[in-house]
Amino acid sequence: MVESVEEKAKSGIWGLDDILCGGFTREHMFLVEGDPGTGKTTIALQFLMEGAKAGEKCLYITLSETERELRLGAASHGWTLDERIVVFELLPPESLLDSEQQQSLLYSSDLELGETTKQIFAAVDRVQPSRVVLDSLSEIRLLAQSSLRYRRQILAIKHYFANLGATVLLLDDMTSDVGDKTIHSVAHGVVRLEELAPAYGAERRRARVIKYRGVKFRGGFHDITITTGGLNVFPRLVASEHRSRYARQVLSSGIAELDKLLGGGIESGSSTLILGPAGTGKSHLAIVFLVAAVARGEKAAFFVFDEELGLLFDRMKGLGIDLQAMQRSGSLFIEQVDAAELSPGEFAHRVRKRVDENQVKSVLIDSLNGYQASMPEENSLILHVHELLQYLNRQGAATFMTVAQHGLVGDMKAPVDVTYLADTVILLRYFEALGTVRRAMSIIKKRTGAHESTIREYRIDNRGITVGGPLVDFQGVLRGVPVYVGANNPLLDEPLS
Repeated sequence: MVESVEEKAKSGIWGLDDILCGGFTREHMFLVEGDPGTGKTTIALQFLMEGAKAGEKCLYITLSETERELRLGAASHGWTLDERIVVFELLPPESLLDSEQQQSLLYSSDLELGETTKQIFAAVDRVQPSRVVLDSLSEIRLLAQSSLRYRRQILAIKHYFANLGATVLLLDDMTSDVGDKTIHSVAHGVVRLEELAPAYGAERRRARVIKYRGVKFRGGFHDITITTGGLNVFPRLVASEHRSRYARQVLSSGIAELDKLLGGGIESGSSTLILGPAGTGKSHLAIVFLVAAVARGEKAAFFVFDEELGLLFDRMKGLGIDLQAMQRSGSLFIEQVDAAELSPGEFAHRVRKRVDENQVKSVLIDSLNGYQASMPEENSLILHVHELLQYLNRQGAATFMTVAQHGLVGDMKAPVDVTYLADTVILLRYFEALGTVRRAMSIIKKRTGAHESTIREYRIDNRGITVGGPLVDFQGVLRGVPVYVGANNPLLDEPLS
């Protein structure tokens, strides 16, 4: 397909205009289909309000809802339909409601279909609108009773509106004949809305452009939400569309021994995965990098999936890090993410918004275990993370992710393997020595440069993270029960009481 050069009618929904590459092509007819409750009416109202804002005359023809129901629905979003939006409630003719006047030689559906079309055309002739919504096609399909009559009726409506020069949205709730694709071949474009019901959490909605003649639209599924204020579409993130120039530099963690282990530090425009069992300090270690970024005068963003913010603030304050002070200064943006309520597309949009609007240069996602909970399938997580990391890397942001492994010592497994996606992987482990449980850190991968291949012990206390020297006199630290083979004790002193 080629990009359309025709003028577009904006929908009033930024994300929908994005996936439609500007909006609906003017003077054409489009189909918006989906089950009841997926947001068709909301899209239609926003489409008409956008037209009214631009000074266009708009007409909403409703066959299924009353005008009062429509206005109440708009009021629930805080909208008032102004005088430029005319609502025409199409009622059955009185002769068809009177049993004494019903014809016996003709089917009532024949009379109703003809009368319905006549009333639609009369309303359009009276208003002369630039934008029209017809809600819904299910009523016309039922009256037509056959696919042939239905197609002819839709073609007649299409040619009528084409001569008028109006941009038309046809709504179809897909309640009568789901398998009938007649309208798909007639419409200039087709947008489908779907609703998914996960085993736990709120329902998920998504949109897909099935067809758009002459326009290179953004394909695939895109997450949508309906909130007070209207419908939101979150276009699927495509990292290749977002490139920027930046100077790659080495970023210090603020801990000299940790920087040595990392071969100097972490590079900007790269991703770091911190892997380890529960309690090894993954979040704390990742926050150390955010604190260092704020100290350099940069802005950072922290997306928290697993921990309640109040508890996080208190815990980090006890370790000498005041997250709230950094948040108040505007250097650190912290967002609590509810995986059961937030769709992956909306989450990616939130991250993008922070990077684009606030010039954030360090991003922490804690953790991918919580992020995975918002995904219908594990494969989806891998694809989402891949695009998100590629996007952040191309913006010059340093990204940090944590993953909690199952188990404490010995052979441990992660719920999802994303080690191949990250540029740097930091592995945290427990090990037992001299009757105590200790922690060890190692770098198992770094694409952007050399790093130490040693294993170092680290300690967490009220002074923060202390990293010791290489554990050269121990064998089997990563297995959890090492054997001491040296002459000198390289372990860190016991934590101060």
